[in-house]
Amino acid sequence: MKKVLLINGHEPYAFAEGRFNQTMFDEIENQLKDNFEITKTIIKDGYNPEEEQEKFKQADVIIFQFPIYWFSVPALMKKYIDEVYAHGVFFGMGEEGKKYGYGNGMMNGKKYMFSVTANSPEYSYNDAAEFFEGKSLDDSLFHMHKTHEFCGMEALESFGAYNVIKEPQPEQDLLQLKDHMAKIIAQLN
Repeated sequence: MKKVLLINGHEPYAFAEGRFNQTMFDEIENQLKDNFEITKTIIKDGYNPEEEQEKFKQADVIIFQFPIYWFSVPALMKKYIDEVYAHGVFFGMGEEGKKYGYGNGMMNGKKYMFSVTANSPEYSYNDAAEFFEGKSLDDSLFHMHKTHEFCGMEALESFGAYNVIKEPQPEQDLLQLKDHMAKIIAQLN
């Protein structure tokens, strides 16, 4: 049975307590529980970097659920990455003669997926006339994709729930997440 590590990267604020983020995290777990062995980390509850490294080593797939804060990940999630993604565990010096970023990864063969909540509306992506200047959700997560690629991991299709504070549509988002997870599970089996 394949092993999945689920990571909840939410950092609570008064205006964003994380209830919907947790609902999505729980839904992902619910979709996976019959076909995969699941390990979880909820970053805000604390963690031990060495234990997290072991979770990554054991996992075949890592799924991150997090909100986008100021066009990036929450500060606690960035701190988690800084503390857990250690040299000699996640990446090395790279292979001689290879270009930067190639041959450094020590998490080869693992897949990862991002499931995010964003207050930006969906229309603001993929349209050159809108705020993100034609960039996709994955383009906005470029730094996160490159971090995981550097470590040798392979991306699965990301999922986004949009406009979650200003104009939330939780029922629709959860239905779309279920459909997305069905595609991901089919790819992994």
